[in-house]
Amino acid sequence: MRVVAAPDKFRGTASAAEVAAAVGRAARAAGWDCDEVPMADGGEGTLDALGGPNRTTLVTGPLGDPVEAAWRLHRGTAVIESARASGIALLGGAEENDPISASTYGTGELIAQAVELGARRVIVAVGGSATTDGGLGALRALHPVQRLRGIDIQVATDVRTRFVDAAEHFAPQKGATPAQVELLRRRLTRLAQVYEEDHGVDVRPLPGGGAAGGLAGGLAAVGATIVPGFDLVADELGLDELLEGADLAVTGEGFLDAQSFEGKVVGGVAELAGALDVPVLAVAGEVYDGVGDRIRAVSLTARAGADRSRAEAAALVEAVVAEHLATMG
Repeated sequence: MRVVAAPDKFRGTASAAEVAAAVGRAARAAGWDCDEVPMADGGEGTLDALGGPNRTTLVTGPLGDPVEAAWRLHRGTAVIESARASGIALLGGAEENDPISASTYGTGELIAQAVELGARRVIVAVGGSATTDGGLGALRALHPVQRLRGIDIQVATDVRTRFVDAAEHFAPQKGATPAQVELLRRRLTRLAQVYEEDHGVDVRPLPGGGAAGGLAGGLAAVGATIVPGFDLVADELGLDELLEGADLAVTGEGFLDAQSFEGKVVGGVAELAGALDVPVLAVAGEVYDGVGDRIRAVSLTARAGADRSRAEAAALVEAVVAEHLATMG
């Protein structure tokens, strides 16, 4: 009997690797084999899922302070998380952000460094940013953009928000007032026109172009491709091949709701496993109404309350999976 452990991170509680390891312990204790495949969907955690950092570069943070940003370069492929250079967590949260000034310049510096060091393919994961600059900072750091000619840049995202809509959808989470949201929306509208004039690409209709406050669209203007983050990670890790012939797939995330089935890890694992007739168990910190009819799900909060340390979360996941495996014989 074999289980595939393919969870996302439980934000603020446990990493995807820690959750996968907990599933693995439960499986082996029950006499099962286990493939541990920590997953991500283009947001934070994508770098770790794709092998982890092996480079560090000093870049410009979202508000101009220097930041040591970790990234990966291996066999001509670079993996960059915009959150490591331009993330809101670097500032301590939305209350410390200046949503009008926050810039993706540091992310552009990382891409430029990757290309300078020989990367021919660059994966840019775009979750957790502090920015709504439409990628203008990144493109300034990449000037002249002709250096990107022949470079395969893939922007991995878990949203389909369009470029101009990034202001309304994301800027409030980054500390923007209603007046600032309107200012940012007008700025993105004008920037889209500039991108079309300068690069011949209309970024406004691109699904996902608004990811990271329009960073995805800005990079698309200079030749990048916007791709579903889960699909990219799953392909890189060969998840479909691992699921083939498995007896159970275990996935999970911190908050399981309807959005979990729109480009997120849980929905992606469920879809792949379903196509291969592999049953799925989802373990989540919290499970919201309307999910139970779509997937077998267990809420850790319902079992043990909301306050958990990393060790306690991992132990709960291990216990839940052990109970489920016992029912499967």
